[in-house]
Amino acid sequence: MSDVQLAAEPGPLEFDPGRAALVVIDMQRDFLEPGGFGETLGNDVSLLQAAVGPCRVALEAARRAGMLVIHTREGHRPDLSDAPPAKLARGAPSRRIGDPGPMGRILVRGEPGHDIVAALYPEPGEVVLDKPGKGAFHQTDLAQILANGGIDTLLVCGVTTEVCVHTTIREGNDRGYRCVAIGDACASYFPEFHRVGLEMIKAQGGIFGWVSDAQSFAAALSAAEAAA
Repeated sequence: MSDVQLAAEPGPLEFDPGRAALVVIDMQRDFLEPGGFGETLGNDVSLLQAAVGPCRVALEAARRAGMLVIHTREGHRPDLSDAPPAKLARGAPSRRIGDPGPMGRILVRGEPGHDIVAALYPEPGEVVLDKPGKGAFHQTDLAQILANGGIDTLLVCGVTTEVCVHTTIREGNDRGYRCVAIGDACASYFPEFHRVGLEMIKAQGGIFGWVSDAQSFAAALSAAEAAA
């Protein structure tokens, strides 16, 4: 496949799909599904569910193009040995990391709520990266995976825009990756945070990266495939 010309802000981006990865951040049941941990905290999970359709468009396009696909899940070891005390102390009593939740222990690996929603479930061979923090590079082998694949461009989607997506893009930018937020495939419990989070990425000529959308991403890959 030839290089892709992606419509984006603050300007178009050309990249090689063979050197790009789609990173799907934390599309987990506890955050997105009714009755999950996110909803028990008083959040409107439909705001996050709005990203599922665009995420699926981006995911299917990346799969057709043979791109590297990486799924992340935020969560901790069952003994919580990788969870900093300051993180464990946050939240209301009985609603903290490791406590029983509607879908098992909250943010604990292996529990039902920790897993990825069915509509975006990883296919065999796709990377599933368990991370103990907000950013996908922190205490994971993501950097090694990207280096091994010769990756120079990250297309990032998922939840939430202003926390785990933003942190991952900032980390990627500092490591020299060209980072694109697929804006409509990201979401937040706070719509204003989502809007401002995307504005921050593309401000000042793209201080952290670019912002595009799922249909533009899929169309760019299709056009490049047709031209090959």
